[in-house]
Order: sequence, then C-alpha cells, then structure tokens
Amino acid sequence: MKTDTVISVKNLYKTFRIPHKKIDSMRKAFVNGFSRNTHEEFKALDDVSFEVKKGEFLGIIGRNGSGKSTLLKILAGVYSGDSGEININGRISPFLELGIGFNPELSGRDNVYMNATVLGLSKRDIDQRFDSIVDFSEIKRFIDQQVKNYSSGMKSRLAFSVAIHVNRDILLMDEVLAVGDISFEDKCYGVFKEFKKTGKTVILVTHAMDVVDEFCDRVLILDRSRIVNGGNPEQMVKQYSQMFHLVNS
Repeated sequence: MKTDTVISVKNLYKTFRIPHKKIDSMRKAFVNGFSRNTHEEFKALDDVSFEVKKGEFLGIIGRNGSGKSTLLKILAGVYSGDSGEININGRISPFLELGIGFNPELSGRDNVYMNATVLGLSKRDIDQRFDSIVDFSEIKRFIDQQVKNYSSGMKSRLAFSVAIHVNRDILLMDEVLAVGDISFEDKCYGVFKEFKKTGKTVILVTHAMDVVDEFCDRVLILDRSRIVNGGNPEQMVKQYSQMFHLVNS
C-alpha cells in the first residue's frame, strides 16, 4: 500500500443469506430440514475496489440498498467480507446509524464509557472528555436514562459525539445528518470544517448532496452493489441525479 494511502480495498465481495420464511416450531424445523430453497442470496458488494488518501474527505452516494452501509460496516469491523483484500493504515472511529454498539439496557452515561473504551480510550481519557461529549450531544438531561428510552435522534447525537471525541485518524460517518434537528446539523457542519482544516481522513455516506458538494474532495457512486464511477463531487452529484431520474422516469 502506498505511504499516502490509508485505506485500500481490492475486489471486495459480500453476500447475505436471506431466509424465505420464519421457522416457529420444532415440527416446522424438522419438515424444513428436508426442503430446499429456504433462503436466497443477496449480493451486497460485488467486486468493490478503491483507495483513500491521507487527509481525504471521501463521499459515498447511492440509492438505499446499493451497499454503502455494508461497506462502512466492513471497514469498521462490524462485518467481514466474503473475499477481497482490505488494508487500513490508521485507527478508525466509526459513526454508524442509530448508535450501533450501544446497549439499550444501559444508561447513556454507561454507553459513553463502554463505547469509548471499545474505541481505545482509557477511563481517565473518558473522564476528561465526558462533559464535552455530553454537551455536544445536547442530551444532558437524559444521560442517566436507559438508552432504550432514547429517540433515534438522541442515540445518533450521542454516538456521533463519542465518535468525534475519540480523536482517531480515520472517521467513518453513515448518515450523520439524518437526525431531524437543524441546530445539530449546523454543529455537524462545523465539525466537518474542523476535520478538513486539521487534515482528518473522513469517509461520509450520505444522501445530502449539498454536503457532498461542500465538503467532499472526491465521491464514489455505488449502484447495485458496485462502484459505477468516482471523481469530482460536482460531476458525480450530477451523474447520480441523472441516474436517479432515469430510474424513476
């Protein structure tokens, strides 16, 4: 891998097996043991290859089901690919949808400590950053409530706040602006500007084309589990819009 390349993905494949029906009794399980075609395969990623340079702000766009989130989860280590080669030179801080990895039975406070510990912070580090994490998330009143009582927006804000305070080399962001809160979106824009100023490497999955235009250095288009093009954000957004309208015409 080149010295200025922090992520290299070559010929990555990922397929999920989707059951056709739910087995809800021992008798049905026995009967289905002798039947065929009880599942179908869904190819989520099909021969995906790309590189990310140090300090690059890379956008990934595509319709729902195109493989964007699956790709980020593989880079974050949540999923493993079926085949292909992935090399990562640096520590990753992931923000994945709805605070994936949070324990709903624990409080927001406990989840901050647990999540930040998994991402490599010591208890002392978390103690020092805890107030800042909570203040940024804007859920101080609810920090000692169980996460299962949080709205999706509250979970997203807390997960994002933990991710940006861990101070890793590479940040993975999946639909960070889908929280339905304009004031928090403005805070996210401020964070993105700071990332660019300090040369952080960011991979952003989003449907917000204005954000892609403003912040991304390069954009990849995923469609039907494959990268169909990559390049200048303005050109890629234009191509994606044309593809979208063609599909829906």
